[in-house]
Amino acid sequence: MLLTDVVKDLEFEPIKGELDREVNSIAYDSREVVENGLFVAISGFKVDGHQFIEKAIEMGATTIIVEKDIWVEDYVTILKVADSRKALARVSANFYNNPTEKLNLIGITGTNGKTSITYFLKSIFEEAKKSVGLIGTIGTVIDNKLMKNQNTTPESLNLQKIFTDMVEAGTDDCIMEVSSHALSLNRVAYSNFNTGIFTNLTPDHLELHHNMEDYFQAKALLFDMTQDYNIINNDDPYGKRLIDKIKDYDTTLMTYGMDSDADIYASDIRYFADYTLYTANTPRGNIEVRVNIPGDIYVYNSLAAIACAYCHKIDLQTIQKGIRNLEGIKGRMEVVFKDKDYKIVIDFAHTEDGLEKALTSLRPYTKGKLIVVFGVYAPDSEIGRLKRKAMGKTAAKFADLAIVTSDNPKDLDPNFIIDEIVEAVEEENGNYKVFVDRLEAIQYAIHVSTEEDTILIAGKGHETAQIVGKKEIPFNEAEIVKETLKNRKLLVF
Repeated sequence: MLLTDVVKDLEFEPIKGELDREVNSIAYDSREVVENGLFVAISGFKVDGHQFIEKAIEMGATTIIVEKDIWVEDYVTILKVADSRKALARVSANFYNNPTEKLNLIGITGTNGKTSITYFLKSIFEEAKKSVGLIGTIGTVIDNKLMKNQNTTPESLNLQKIFTDMVEAGTDDCIMEVSSHALSLNRVAYSNFNTGIFTNLTPDHLELHHNMEDYFQAKALLFDMTQDYNIINNDDPYGKRLIDKIKDYDTTLMTYGMDSDADIYASDIRYFADYTLYTANTPRGNIEVRVNIPGDIYVYNSLAAIACAYCHKIDLQTIQKGIRNLEGIKGRMEVVFKDKDYKIVIDFAHTEDGLEKALTSLRPYTKGKLIVVFGVYAPDSEIGRLKRKAMGKTAAKFADLAIVTSDNPKDLDPNFIIDEIVEAVEEENGNYKVFVDRLEAIQYAIHVSTEEDTILIAGKGHETAQIVGKKEIPFNEAEIVKETLKNRKLLVF
């Protein structure tokens, strides 16, 4: 493709070189540059791409996009922009011929619930005989094949390639989780969203956003990008703010919640240990809904999916079947072992709100002790300390025994993390045990549990690796539970 086409609608200052040249590929990692490639130098949080321009040229880059004053003697084209990340999104969309113009793109944002909404929607849309692709925390799904993502929402270059792959596979609808990082860092810029869905907002990712107001404003960016529908949780305080913000937009606003003030709402809710039944009330009539994942949060998440499907003119019977067809989601209140009243559940809950909702969903159906195994990863900062304290207090309040351990400690000292969590547990007079090794923590929970207890293993959910330092160590909690139960009589503590 000609460089003039790649940089179409991009605002830039030409520093040197020609625009009349071929571009064979785009890269933001100098190691991935190929002959006649375009390299975008991004000033990252840890690494500055401007330091690797010479390496990119050695690898074959003939065009460089920068946001700093850079000069090289090599015969290359250099273009300066105000924001390299946003420029990457623009040139990536151009390079792949704007694939989102050929997709029905549905974006879901909020703190909790994004993944389950994508899977509820996938089930409904498939019941409606549509071809569906997913992008999110668990990975990318194209033609029912799952591929791992590095981030919940991939970098713009990778994202535009995924959209292109979906178009080529004949995908009708792309349902994607849109993280606050992706919105703040322009990963989804120049993507044409047809629908935006807002779930809720509770403290998370404050190491990037610094405070809840900035976090909210980042999430709200999605709803400035949508063309057709905005679907908002009417019961969430930030949802109400968002409704006020966008109510005069040209897009159609659809609200959901437990209250009859919402356009689509739940009534006659009946809770059971492994599922929930309720009536979904819509402007076109009512349906009885069975959600095969317990708890209020999944009532909300299924309502969001129902509202979206309703906006897409899918009939109520198809919506009803689609919700019921979803048996479960990996790592989302996933029952990995059950024997009468004894149950072991894995959930992705990694915020205080998520942990509270998981524990309170399990409490009514726990005859014996409710045991939680959890850790916290948050930066070594005041924001990190507040998150660890909040998680510790939540575990102390809502569980009978909190087993405090490591999550993904990364570069932090796990003992330091655990000490701060334990301090909060003690402030609430919680009952706890400490195991730095997460494997030992799970084994201990099973060792001390009885036939009427429930164990919640929280924080990692679908993940099958633990990040310690720079290493990803294989860690499949469902398999660990299976092996531990098999060897339970041999455990000694």
